[in-house]
Amino acid sequence: MLWAATVAALLAATPTFVTRGDVTPEAELRREAESAWSALEARYVAEAGGAPAKAPGTLLLERGTALAPERNAQGRPGRVELRQNTPGVLDERLRVALRHELAHQLLWWACPQSSEDRLFHEAFAVALSGELAAWREAPYQSLSKAASELASAPAVDTPKARRALARLLSESVGFPGALSRRLRQCQDGARWVVPLSVDELADVEVRAAGPATVVLSRHSGEVLLAEGDVRRALPYGSTLKPFLYAAGVDHPVLTPRVGVQEWACGPNLPEKVDARTALLRSCNGYFMDWEAKGSAPEAFGVWGPVLGAVGLTGTPADMADAIGLRSTLALSPWGMAQAYRLLAEARPDVLALLADNVARGTLSELPTSKALAGVATKTGTVRDAASRPQYGWIAAVDKDLVLVAVRPGKMPRHFAQEIPEVLFRVRRQAGLEAARVQVLGLLPAKDVEAQCPGAGFALDGGTPRAAPAQWSRLDGLTARGAAVCLGMPWRVRFPNGPEQGRDYAGVFTWSTPPPYRPPPGVPTSPSAMKARRGSDFVFRTTRLQYTAGVVAAEDVTLKGEARVALARVVAHNEQHSRHAGRPVCDTTHCQAFRGTVRVQRDEAKALGLPPLKWDEWLLFSQGGEEPWKETRPRVDVEGLLGRALVSLRFEKGRALFILTKTEGDSTYESAGSLPCDLLRSGLKLPSCPRTASFDGPSIVFEGRGRGHGEGLDVEAAKASGLDSDTILHEAYGRQRPVPQDDAGS
Repeated sequence: MLWAATVAALLAATPTFVTRGDVTPEAELRREAESAWSALEARYVAEAGGAPAKAPGTLLLERGTALAPERNAQGRPGRVELRQNTPGVLDERLRVALRHELAHQLLWWACPQSSEDRLFHEAFAVALSGELAAWREAPYQSLSKAASELASAPAVDTPKARRALARLLSESVGFPGALSRRLRQCQDGARWVVPLSVDELADVEVRAAGPATVVLSRHSGEVLLAEGDVRRALPYGSTLKPFLYAAGVDHPVLTPRVGVQEWACGPNLPEKVDARTALLRSCNGYFMDWEAKGSAPEAFGVWGPVLGAVGLTGTPADMADAIGLRSTLALSPWGMAQAYRLLAEARPDVLALLADNVARGTLSELPTSKALAGVATKTGTVRDAASRPQYGWIAAVDKDLVLVAVRPGKMPRHFAQEIPEVLFRVRRQAGLEAARVQVLGLLPAKDVEAQCPGAGFALDGGTPRAAPAQWSRLDGLTARGAAVCLGMPWRVRFPNGPEQGRDYAGVFTWSTPPPYRPPPGVPTSPSAMKARRGSDFVFRTTRLQYTAGVVAAEDVTLKGEARVALARVVAHNEQHSRHAGRPVCDTTHCQAFRGTVRVQRDEAKALGLPPLKWDEWLLFSQGGEEPWKETRPRVDVEGLLGRALVSLRFEKGRALFILTKTEGDSTYESAGSLPCDLLRSGLKLPSCPRTASFDGPSIVFEGRGRGHGEGLDVEAAKASGLDSDTILHEAYGRQRPVPQDDAGS
């Protein structure tokens, strides 16, 4: 009965394959796809222990040309792109390619949590496509050489990496055990926080651990630098003691035990040691005696789930495990950096304490101590039985960056001078400081949902609470503190938005803006009122990520010096908010921002240039000379200008109008004016009109270009061929102050 139910589930889950004549023979190709899908799904069931929860209704088989890389360098869900060198011929090369691509499709649907794990996706596809035999024909390479080759190209996007992957897969008898374990994780619906590693896939230690350094942005969470195998889990020494301190409720003051090695915490140890001193001096004895008193947190307390989510290899049985006196547990430098990023967000008081480490802790009295002033640091040393250092660790956090460095065979004090050098090297990337923006204010807060594909946490008074794995309301996640997604950007969705959501690489908080009362003459439509009020959601990312997001939202096609010019204006405006005392908004009242995107070279170049000289908001618009013609009800226009409108014209950026007014028995004409852009935004016209014609109950507007037409004209900048400095000088050489309630872009 169980087998019959499984077969029925498989039949129900098989998609319908659709062709459209660009790959042939169509009927034979569809039959091949159905057969391949059944075989792939049967293998999934055998290894995962159950049928996938869902499958696509249809899969399109189409001809691919450039096959540009997507999220897994393997197309998109629902579409299989194939190269067919000879039309009408379904040869073995095409059959293998079809099975390979269908393997990716199966994982998209059966295991969506693994969608960002490129090594896992590629290993599954190569193992089941039938292409291993071809790769075995290549010249022999050792297992260690293959692992090293694959580690240098984890995206598996080169022939060398594919060959290395095939070598590792060939080591297994039958289906690779590492993939079986991961498929069971798929079926269980477990989070996919730690990607498949080379060591895990090889199922054997094939390389000695070398030096590793990883640097994250505190704001966006992106990896800014990764050197060495930063995903390899290693014993961590004392580096997790700050998490025990943060989890503790009762921090006792203890008396050191003379002659006990664990209390050898440097010279001039006080007669009474508090938790702050113990943390800075990394006193193992304090933590062991704290446990003996019965008040120490077990298994890192509330921080245990955080460390487990970022790859801690197990639960500490006791304090010796937790503080690394026994090397029974391990964590990767990447996982360590993720945990410290969340600690910095949740407990600034702990980071402030760790900033004293270079003055009175384990990194004091070094030539490099002054260079690390203001940087929170924690060291850890893993020793062998002869007390020789196996690994030295340093975690360092400043206002923008999280750095974790591991050096085999070295004490932390012996490589501490590298830390400021690495921080300086990373900071040569411009725009890493924080940028804040009010987001999603045009939507009811209850309609905004967020999901973390990595490890999401909502902070509650400094305590991390795991965010639901499924979509959940963003206002609930930010109700008591910041919402942080470790390892991945947040995905945010809302009604009538993209179903898969938008990426937001950064931190969300809740911050209610003050009531907004529009000045006289400012449009008061519901949308305009929401835009000018701001938003309850404040999003923090890097200035570079913010700038790239705005440029993409304003004009994704922009390139070269024109893109550099716009990026410089966007970055400038972020620091001159149009909401007094609040961050910029994400609507056209300020600058459009629809989430974070891949940063382009032009944005990085723009933020590396000197800041702009103007100390005010800088207007910009799409501009151009494309003619347009729009009709609006007269009643809507009079709602903005006044009743009994008899004349309307435009001059020097203003709308000039005449109204007929009656007082008693007298009728007279009254002239008025307002900034043209208020009329444009209120009526949602493409740009400030050039003419207005009365047509009975309607008014016909005509104009050219897009936007308010002031400041930087993006279309003109595209066509100019000028460098960004000249473009900006021509746009703002005589910049005038911008009224607070003019439209922004």
